[in-house]
Amino acid sequence: MEPRIWYLHAGESPLVATAIHTGHEIRKEIAEHLVLSESDRLREEDPFTSGLTTVAQNRLTLLRSRFEIDLNRPREKAFYRVPEDAWGLHLWKEQPPRELIERSLKEYDRFYKEVKRFFVDLENRFGHFVVFDIHSYNHFRDGPDQPSADPELNPEVNVGTGTMDRDRWASLVDRFMADLRTFDFSGRHLDVRENIKFKGGHFSRWIHETFPETGCAMAIEFKKFFMNEWTGELYHEQFDAIKDALKSTVPGVLEELTYLKK
Repeated sequence: MEPRIWYLHAGESPLVATAIHTGHEIRKEIAEHLVLSESDRLREEDPFTSGLTTVAQNRLTLLRSRFEIDLNRPREKAFYRVPEDAWGLHLWKEQPPRELIERSLKEYDRFYKEVKRFFVDLENRFGHFVVFDIHSYNHFRDGPDQPSADPELNPEVNVGTGTMDRDRWASLVDRFMADLRTFDFSGRHLDVRENIKFKGGHFSRWIHETFPETGCAMAIEFKKFFMNEWTGELYHEQFDAIKDALKSTVPGVLEELTYLKK
């Protein structure tokens, strides 16, 4: 059996932090067909987000690139075939052979099968579980020397809750957002808003459909103000402050989860 394309660290907690777009590796047979440059590929991935998963005892991170298989999309859209699947980017020298695509989809199926087993175990042990579904997004799409995207439409932290039963999880989501907003972020407060830029992708939707009574997944999108999205340079001070801010929400989330179990 091929080695897993993800890394899972299991702990004794109902909180899971995931980074399913952090991977950059890509298997050789796919790389041979790609015309997309490595820098362009990196820009559309979520570099460094695996470092944010350390706020939780349970951590799930992808090792492979979303250009090999995108686990945050429905199965039929998980392999990027045409530019419209990937922000208009020209991807392939020629259409990849069917066998190559099928091998990627086998990994997709394997991932969801094993992650379901893991979440069932959390459900059995704790009754409920919460997923920090961590992502990042670009805001200098017009170029490194062009103005950034309108901050009114691009919050520093976008919390996607569009795939959940919002009323069921209201107290937990509200507590998470309040704690994140009030954190002292280098003498100021983060701009944290809900469902402005993103409402949550397939992974969060799958969790809510598969575990409708017990699983809460918040799709947490950090604007890439913690790095240079064109060069890949990390701004360490900003990134460490984001990690501290996210970590500060954990006690409140776990407390709210205990109330929901009563």
